[in-house]
Amino acid sequence: MPKLYEYLGIIMLFYSNEHEPIHVHGKYQGTESKAEIIIDNGQVVNIRYSSVAGRRPLSQRQMVNFQAVIEHYTEAIVQKWIDYFVLHKPVPSETITHTIR
Repeated sequence: MPKLYEYLGIIMLFYSNEHEPIHVHGKYQGTESKAEIIIDNGQVVNIRYSSVAGRRPLSQRQMVNFQAVIEHYTEAIVQKWIDYFVLHKPVPSETITHTIR
């Protein structure tokens, strides 16, 4: 389960047995939500945020921070998905220490 980013205590990761569409889980103190990155003809056309079955969703405050990271790093997340699931390469984890707006 590769950890992609940590931002303000939120851990963003892929589960190792994932499926398409490309999506990222955000976890914070026992809560979890996910972001699906929708691609059409090689372009990101939408990002859908949702809860995860059986888990309490991120709070509104944490969701705002999760969305900020996903929207700021969308292209990098897509590349990490390709690296990990298609090319079977390890993906580095990054701790984000600056504020994302």
